[in-house]
Amino acid sequence: MSSTLAKHDPVTLPRAREPRGWRWAAVLVAVLALHWVAGEWFERHRDTLAPDSTTRAPVQVALLTPQRIERKPASEAQRPAPATRASKPHAAAEHVLSAIRPDAAPKPAQTTAAAVPASGAAAANAPAASDAHAGNAQAAERSAGAKFSVPPSGELNYDTFYNGVQNQPGTIHWSSDGQTYEMVVAVPLPFVGTFSYSSHGRIDAFGLAPEQYIEKRGRRPEDVTIFNHATKQIAFTRTPATLALPDAAQDRFSVVMQLASLVRGDPDTYRPGVTRQFYVADNDSGQVWPIETIGDETVRTRGGFVTARHFMRLPRSDGDKRRIDVWLAPSLGWLPVRILQTEPNGTQFELLWRGKLAEPGTADAQDVQGTEDANSTVGPENSANSPVEFTHEKP
Repeated sequence: MSSTLAKHDPVTLPRAREPRGWRWAAVLVAVLALHWVAGEWFERHRDTLAPDSTTRAPVQVALLTPQRIERKPASEAQRPAPATRASKPHAAAEHVLSAIRPDAAPKPAQTTAAAVPASGAAAANAPAASDAHAGNAQAAERSAGAKFSVPPSGELNYDTFYNGVQNQPGTIHWSSDGQTYEMVVAVPLPFVGTFSYSSHGRIDAFGLAPEQYIEKRGRRPEDVTIFNHATKQIAFTRTPATLALPDAAQDRFSVVMQLASLVRGDPDTYRPGVTRQFYVADNDSGQVWPIETIGDETVRTRGGFVTARHFMRLPRSDGDKRRIDVWLAPSLGWLPVRILQTEPNGTQFELLWRGKLAEPGTADAQDVQGTEDANSTVGPENSANSPVEFTHEKP
């Protein structure tokens, strides 16, 4: 019986495998869709994800506008030192010295009285009064205006970064003799070539006065901005439009050294919250840049840590998301130790000091930091590249 039932049991056949390709395709589509949604969300909330330390600026405590810089009369530098006087000075030399040293006044007064009639004594004392008045005027002239000191010249070397990825080293050539200046910035970028920015001009009553700014990005033709101080006009090769040339106008890179010269001249003025306005011309337009002092921070370079003062360009208008941050280091003569530019889409270009952490012109700056950094040493090529204290001549 059991054998009969076993013969009539239905035979179980293996099921044919169903195709599963469509399942994998559905999973792939779902993953791609999730990635797209996540990317869109991240792009819209990029600003909210940024660290507070990089976006928050101190409350503005003072606003500085362009003004004339402190002037040092040429006559002050031309006055002879007492140690170099002749053994028998004549009356005119003694008279000049009496204006500098009040304790020497009786001697020239007696000499003058013996040489002229008594009725002419008042006339003899007139030059002394005139010199005293001129001295007071010169003292007032020295005290007026912003203090300004040009940074030391040198070939400055920087590590360059594009969105955090290190590229080939960049350079800033900076030189000034106190009357003229030249600045050339070279930043190599992969696949597109070297971006170069050059500015040269003179130093006038308001500091650096660019005469020509040239911008060349990779293989593209160069754009030139001309500052015509005779006609008070700014002209461009990129556009036929012209702009009025205001006093103390800068280009995109001379403004860094203009700021450095002002801070170098009077560091205590630039405390957190102090904002200074600069008129800056680009390759086709011009705008006022408000640059605010953020405070002293520690910057890490390949040579070690260095204290630097952080400055940030505030938004120029509503919706302006482009940022420029500059760190100036007092131990480097207030030269820029770091420059960071952030584009509206989040792209970042960065220059970070490369080489010895010493001011150009010093013995430490001329030392070579190992064989790998032999080309990164900063220092002057000749004695003319020593720190320059600005002495102004009448415009």
